[in-house]
Amino acid sequence: MRVNRKPVNVVTLCSMCYTSVSSEQQDSGTMASDDSWSITILTRLMRKILIAGLLAGLTGCFRPAIPISTQPNYPVDVFYENQRPDRSFEELQKLEMTQETLVTSRQMESGRMISRGNNMQDKELLLAKMSMEAKKLGATALVNIKYTYYTTATVNGYTLTATAVRYRQEN
Repeated sequence: MRVNRKPVNVVTLCSMCYTSVSSEQQDSGTMASDDSWSITILTRLMRKILIAGLLAGLTGCFRPAIPISTQPNYPVDVFYENQRPDRSFEELQKLEMTQETLVTSRQMESGRMISRGNNMQDKELLLAKMSMEAKKLGATALVNIKYTYYTTATVNGYTLTATAVRYRQEN
């Protein structure tokens, strides 16, 4: 005796692909043979791999219209106190920038100082100003750059020192 029931979908999973088969197909024996099932699953898997490969290939060749750089671009070469240029040079002038600013409310919390000194953007701006000054002197690089800062209860201060140099002509 056969019981009437509504068709129920059974999902068969195979790695990344799935195939949905109704219970009527399973009961009636109209389900595809094992070979055609594996071909269907393999075809779907190959299709997904091909799409993933194309996407990876296209994104690997992506070049942004606006160049993305993490380093600032200064008008002269920049060498900190532990670095030296490969080329010989002549010293033009020692440069120094000093400034004091009042401690801001964002640096204080409940009467305690929670941050001090300048952030990285401020330091890069200071170095950009100094490199512009060096360029006006005819320099091609800044060497021996030192940045020091100090903080008191009311003031942030900094001193940026460097030597403006010009590369010698190579023969």
